[in-house]
Amino acid sequence: MSPAPSPTLVTLLAVGAGLAVAGIYYNQPMLGTLADSLGASPARIGFIPVATQLGYAGGIVLFAPLGDKLDRRKVIVVKAVLLTVALVLAGVAQGVLWLTAASLAIGLLATVAQDLVPAAAAVAAPASRGKTVGIVMTGLLLGILLSRVVSGAVTEYVSWRAVFLGAACVMALFAATAARVLASFPPTVRASYVSLLGSMAALVRDVAPLRRAAMTQGLLSVAFSGFWSTLALGLAAPPFGLGSVVAGSLGIAGAAGAVAAPIAGGLSDRRGPTAVIRFGAALTVIAFVGMAVFGRSLVVLVAGTVVFDLGVQSCLIAHQTIVYAQDPAARSRLNAVLVSAMFLGMSSGAFVASRIFVGFGFSGVCAMGAVAAGGALLLRLLPEAEG
Repeated sequence: MSPAPSPTLVTLLAVGAGLAVAGIYYNQPMLGTLADSLGASPARIGFIPVATQLGYAGGIVLFAPLGDKLDRRKVIVVKAVLLTVALVLAGVAQGVLWLTAASLAIGLLATVAQDLVPAAAAVAAPASRGKTVGIVMTGLLLGILLSRVVSGAVTEYVSWRAVFLGAACVMALFAATAARVLASFPPTVRASYVSLLGSMAALVRDVAPLRRAAMTQGLLSVAFSGFWSTLALGLAAPPFGLGSVVAGSLGIAGAAGAVAAPIAGGLSDRRGPTAVIRFGAALTVIAFVGMAVFGRSLVVLVAGTVVFDLGVQSCLIAHQTIVYAQDPAARSRLNAVLVSAMFLGMSSGAFVASRIFVGFGFSGVCAMGAVAAGGALLLRLLPEAEG
């Protein structure tokens, strides 16, 4: 049996994952401010989070073979350094086009977070893999959710540029620490980059649990991203009339979902992941239905945020437990399929939600989330034998 990784190593992986993935969410609470600062319409400014999510999805696919073919330590350090540069470029952007391009680069390079999660699976003992991955995912999820709190507050009281430039400084510190602390991860395959890239299609074709996990989590991601990418605009509109600080502060409520990560991982180890996924998807549907019907109440929005984040993140941990168990030599590529499906869902959710918001308001966005989450639940209620 493999020895358990040290708490210091697991903490470093968790912190790094959170700092990296935070980069793709800083822009969401500041969208209203960005529209005013750069003189852009809500529809045009909405392309900034879409570009970030598309960059992340594309980076997951393009960089996935590197984690299996190269020393993952080197991949992590190089991508962290390049992410620092991309954050600086966003912080000094002079227009919407520049900021959109920088956001695309941030998305591509923030995929270093997805090099850290398979690293956790690689160093974990098999019997506690779900728990170890869950701890690292707690860091990642806190990065997603608390990034909005930091971004909203700094945007309100300093400037939106300070958000990106401060994040660049912190990311540079992580890159330096990772270069000193992380041990090497021996490559698991010797095939060429092109053949490994092509093998991802074969994994989707041949591994039924992977297909179902990707489709289910992708649908949940449509709901997740649709909510967060339009929240700032929804809170700025009547009846709320609230600014970026409040939009970012809802990340504190959503951070409750991060508490579910190690718990869901442990439950997946003991009870099996399917039950966790079905329960989490049901919670997500209930939350979005409640917000669609009673979304003019801030109390309902806060409660719904807590519930749907618990549901979505529990599903993600359980899906990762399924996916990482399929083929240890292909963990980076398996993870890439799952996460690229998620972020294609997120970019689609952000795009569609921005259009729905114009016509139907934030309640319409929540109704969209309920439909997407309902599709995920139905998919998971199908017999397992059907893949």
